Amino acid sequence: MTDALKRLSEEGVAIWLDDLSRKRITSGNLAELIDQQHVVGVTTNPSIFQKAISSGDGYEQQLADLAARKVTVEEAIRMITTADVRDAADILRPVFDATGGQDGRVSIEVDPRLAHNTAATIAEAKQLAWLVDRPNTLIKIPATKAGLPAITEVIGKGISVNVTLIFSLERYREVMEAYLAGLEKAKERGLDLSKIHSVASFFVSRVDTEIDKRLDGVGTDEAKALKGKAALANARLAFEAYEEVFASDRWAALDKAQANKQRPLWASTGVKDPAYKDTLYVDDLVAPNTVNTMPEATLEATADHGQITGNTIAGTYDASRAEIAAVEKLGISYDDVVQLLEDEGVEKFEASWNDLLKSTEAELQRLTPSEG
Repeated sequence: MTDALKRLSEEGVAIWLDDLSRKRITSGNLAELIDQQHVVGVTTNPSIFQKAISSGDGYEQQLADLAARKVTVEEAIRMITTADVRDAADILRPVFDATGGQDGRVSIEVDPRLAHNTAATIAEAKQLAWLVDRPNTLIKIPATKAGLPAITEVIGKGISVNVTLIFSLERYREVMEAYLAGLEKAKERGLDLSKIHSVASFFVSRVDTEIDKRLDGVGTDEAKALKGKAALANARLAFEAYEEVFASDRWAALDKAQANKQRPLWASTGVKDPAYKDTLYVDDLVAPNTVNTMPEATLEATADHGQITGNTIAGTYDASRAEIAAVEKLGISYDDVVQLLEDEGVEKFEASWNDLLKSTEAELQRLTPSEG
């Protein structure tokens, strides 16, 4: 093992685990990762919960109790997932206290079926914050058009938010705008801005997956030479946008009121193409005040052979713009790719949620005690 994770932390990258299950909580594995692997946060999503609950490990008794109470399947899922998030938040509480609320956080997502409904997303975010009832929770809201005003309203109520499913630079700027507007609302309401935190989850690997597929379709040597470059270029330009927004006069006024910057979070950092080094989206996205949320395989790979060589984003902006422009020159539309990925992202989470509903409903039926 190298000290790559320690070095990554020292460069200002917060290491979060992109996974959660009851077994991980009860076995002591999560506490071990915090203690030994520099993990300072946890993210979840509908796919992660679907996998965890479907595996059955540790959920039998709670499912039996819920079945006996004859709760709806939606209520059962909410009780199960919020219990896991609450327990994980308690394990991470010392990190939260030690970092003044910056890290030690656990994310839980609003029902993905509400991604295009602003009012329902706001209501769900408030409900989740109340249900988990831990200060170190982040409520995940997707960066859809309907999600943007929801982000503003939820931040404005003092609830910390993880904005998820960001693929495009334009949408990312809209997300930062929504965050600043939310902080301004919170300030007007007299809330303590120092207690409100947010991260913006900018998805990485899926950009390469889609653009590489289109480059293969073009098939020229020029196209092949661009494979594996678009995702890093996109993320690095997102960091440039972050630096611009949080150097603005608008931000300066909020900074004076003790507001926290919305940190960029690199999501989807597991490499999908085995031709690429498995630590690509960690080693090459190092910059201060960022978060990298990793699946466990990527965390282990980084610990074993990650190459952390300092800031790998500074000074890359012109080259990154040129790489995106070269892709577009081949007839591959950046706007088309990022919109497709956003739509697919929502659909994938919805599909996972629906699978979770079905499997949980089957378990509730199996465990429902017979009358008499």
